[in-house]
Order: sequence, then structure tokens, then C-alpha cells
Amino acid sequence: MDRTSQYGQDSRAGKIDVTLIETDRASVSSIESSLSEEDELRASFYRMLAVVLSAPPSSALLAACASLQAGDSPFGKAVATLAVAARLSDPAALATEYHTLFVGLGRGELVPYGSYYLTGFLQEKPLAKLRQDMARLGVRQAADNPDPEDHIAAVLDTMAGLIDGRFGAPLCLHDQKQFFTQHIAAWAPIFFQDLERVAHSSFYAAAGSLGRAFLSLETDAFAMEP
Repeated sequence: MDRTSQYGQDSRAGKIDVTLIETDRASVSSIESSLSEEDELRASFYRMLAVVLSAPPSSALLAACASLQAGDSPFGKAVATLAVAARLSDPAALATEYHTLFVGLGRGELVPYGSYYLTGFLQEKPLAKLRQDMARLGVRQAADNPDPEDHIAAVLDTMAGLIDGRFGAPLCLHDQKQFFTQHIAAWAPIFFQDLERVAHSSFYAAAGSLGRAFLSLETDAFAMEP
């Protein structure tokens, strides 16, 4: 899958990192240097979206988002919109917006879990299937992460690690497609559409637009795989 030109050579998420998912494997080789530029870009955007959605953003995260450069494609324009929103955002205000959107009193405006989007309820069969697949792949939720594994941030972080080899050897495209189809494409695009419509947060609405555009690229590219 050669999507580097679609991402734009300068559309990079840098070394933004988040630890939501760990590996059960005894040792993991560092093979980032052997990854294609395309896969580095893919993993970096999955991980960037994961950290943006995992907790209220720090000043450092906002600075990293604000520094993003982008091309003229629809995806590049979504990157640019997030960068502008990050430059104009205040961490304290975003902490309130994050709580309103994803936590709330009892629940937030959005419920960022795969089971909820797929069944209308939390911790249903989609979560059980995800846990089975994670166990088979040798990965698990980080010990200090209290959220179920089907939280949008955790699922995106898992996909990043399956691409860049953080859990061992990177998955082949066929196996990446299986995980993507089962655990991301089945619901995450709808979540990002809902996030994109948020009226009271330009930053999170921009994150929704970027997530939707990014997953659209991934969906189109995986459609070309057997």
C-alpha cells in the first residue's frame, strides 16, 4: 500500500507517544529503522490520534500538534486544521472539554467504546472478541489503564503497535486488515463523525475530522488488499 503521497511527505505526527497497550512477549526487537516511510507515517498518525483521545492534552502535546505540517490533499487539510486548533487552544479549557465529551457526570456526550457503538451497551461481545484477538497477538492493556480495551484510544494505539512492531514483528498487511476491519472500521469512522460534529470544541472537532479522513485512507487502501 503506497499512500505516502496521499498523506503528504510533510504530514508527520512525530514521536508523540502513549502507553495504553503492552506486550506479553519476553523481548521486542527495535525494527523501526526497517519500516517503510509509509508505515512509519501510518503508525505515527494512529498513535497521535490515540494520545489525543486518551486524556486531556498537555502543553507539550498541543505544541506537537501545532507543529504538524501538511499538504493540499483532503487529509493534509485535516492535519492543518488540527494544527491551527492546537495553536489556538488552552490546556485548561481543553481539560474541561475532554471531561464534558468523554467523562461527564455518569457519562459524557460521546461514549468512546467499540461495544457501545456496535451494540448500544458497554462490555459486550465486541470487547470479548477484541480481548481474544489481543491475547492471540500477545498484547494486553497497560496495567495502569483503567479503561476497557475497546476505548478508541487503546484500539488505535494497538493498531500502531501492530504496524510498527512495538509488540514484536509487524503484522503483515493481511493480518493488519483483519484487525482493522474487525475492531476499527466497524465503528471508529462513526465515532469520528460524531466527534467532528462537536460544536463547543474546535480542537476535538478537528481531531474528529482528522480521524475520519485518516481512516478513510486506510479503508480505501485495505480494500485493494486481497
